[in-house]
Amino acid sequence: MILRGAPLPAVRHATIMEALAAAARTPLGLTFLDAQEREAPLPFAELRARALRLAGALRAIGVERGDRVAIVLPTGVDFMDAFFGALLAGAVPVPLYPPVRLGRLEEFHARTARMIEVVSARVVLSDARVSKLLGVSLARARPPLGRRLVAELLDAQPHAPDGAGPDRASAGTEQAGPGDLALIQFSSGTTVDPKPVALTHANILSNVAAIDTFVPEDLGVPQAGVSWLPLYHDMGLIGCLLMAVAHPGPLTLLPPEVFLAKPALWLRAISRKRATISVAPNFAYGLCVKRIRDEELEGVDLSSWQLALNGAEPIAPAVLRRFAERFAKFGFDERALTPVYGLSEASLAVTFTPRRRGPRLGDAVSVGLPLPGVEVRVTDSRVFVRGPSVMRGYFGNDAATAVVLRDGWLDTGDLGFIEDGELYVSGRAKELVILRGKNFAPQEFEDALDALDGVRAGCAVAVGVPTDDGEELALLVEGDADPEAIRTRVLERTGIRAHRVEMLASGTLPRTSSGKLRRGEARRQLLEGELRPPDRVNAVTVVKEMARSWLAPLVERGPAK
Repeated sequence: MILRGAPLPAVRHATIMEALAAAARTPLGLTFLDAQEREAPLPFAELRARALRLAGALRAIGVERGDRVAIVLPTGVDFMDAFFGALLAGAVPVPLYPPVRLGRLEEFHARTARMIEVVSARVVLSDARVSKLLGVSLARARPPLGRRLVAELLDAQPHAPDGAGPDRASAGTEQAGPGDLALIQFSSGTTVDPKPVALTHANILSNVAAIDTFVPEDLGVPQAGVSWLPLYHDMGLIGCLLMAVAHPGPLTLLPPEVFLAKPALWLRAISRKRATISVAPNFAYGLCVKRIRDEELEGVDLSSWQLALNGAEPIAPAVLRRFAERFAKFGFDERALTPVYGLSEASLAVTFTPRRRGPRLGDAVSVGLPLPGVEVRVTDSRVFVRGPSVMRGYFGNDAATAVVLRDGWLDTGDLGFIEDGELYVSGRAKELVILRGKNFAPQEFEDALDALDGVRAGCAVAVGVPTDDGEELALLVEGDADPEAIRTRVLERTGIRAHRVEMLASGTLPRTSSGKLRRGEARRQLLEGELRPPDRVNAVTVVKEMARSWLAPLVERGPAK
């Protein structure tokens, strides 16, 4: 069965650089919010001027059109300089996540070196603090002959050389068109190593235009957004930042680690800015219910929040219900809850729940209708997607591209079904647990542990393990719950008794660059005895709380004051 979205409306701009130039002619821009809720504005006009100067500096050191520029920076002005400066220099930005989990630097170096290597990055832009930890990664990456890697942020703003201003900096981009490569973003690599997704200007701006149809203007006032999502992830970069640029609107950005330490700041910012749209993965809504105290929301009014988008990971109906109930007294309208579905290989978004309808909740959650210009097909329970936002392919990897792209159809690797004209995503094809000839999505068992005492939210993995009697269910759980209580809960909810329950230390379960659980890797570590039990680690700290979250790839730091 095929679902087809409405016709795609005209795309406003041919390239991201053109969109930025148009945004710079408005009085709108970004606002950065820190842990003390201090604001630092950055108008789009100033953003573009800074990026143009950095573009000139990049070209002055030999960066040429089409070169890949890796960016390893946290949320902030420096990231804006680097990302848009690379584009304006004619290069291709490749956002990567900063060093994280100081106890897991070996894993970070291996993954970062591989990502730098597969895109043949000519330059790595960073800052002085992060650069100190990048040396090993850079040493391991093997650039092609004649290329060089630089671990520094080029501070071109006050020292731009003569001739490196807007005219010269933009000269290399005059010929850029919709079909040119604009961005390489790495897939999150839940079940496999992350792959470099090559996106054109047309891919990205088509997706933005399609999303725009679900975010109409109200009384001529631009939609205001708030985001704490990392900018190395498609939902934060394309869905928030580039959306705000291409359809100019005010956007307030919080560092992800600030949200993790004090999630109330997210809701306070939405209230203070009278934001109409904000997006987060399922875990964040659950974290708000669990961690925010009423006294932290004194004076908060969430009635302006019209689109509370929920995507990037499986959506738990119980979490949506609890969030709506918990924050109703602060003006939150449950109809604002908007489940969505997408993936990096489709730029970002594939389906959206109709605006202000609220979610359809049952055993699964509807993720809505295809965006304009998008087609969704479900064949043998596998979800396929076709449309103008689907990637050109995996950069430099034709073999991997051929596996997932056939006749324009992208095999998402997700399982789902269509009911009443809407898509439901039920799991990942490669993560099925097969018990006695029956297929189970791991989320069935993981969701059964929701709100069980001693189980850390979003920190459980269900996998199949071989035994003498065939494959059996194993549960890998971070926390200090009674294993028998876990077995009882799963049996009550699913009818399956777990063969094995392993209690693990906080931050033990392997995750992707965007914090999603890597079930295949967890299974391998279990079978090879590499997982750590709780009695081999220290007490839980805020830093470990950050490491275990959806946003695991963040520089670890203490709690916000």
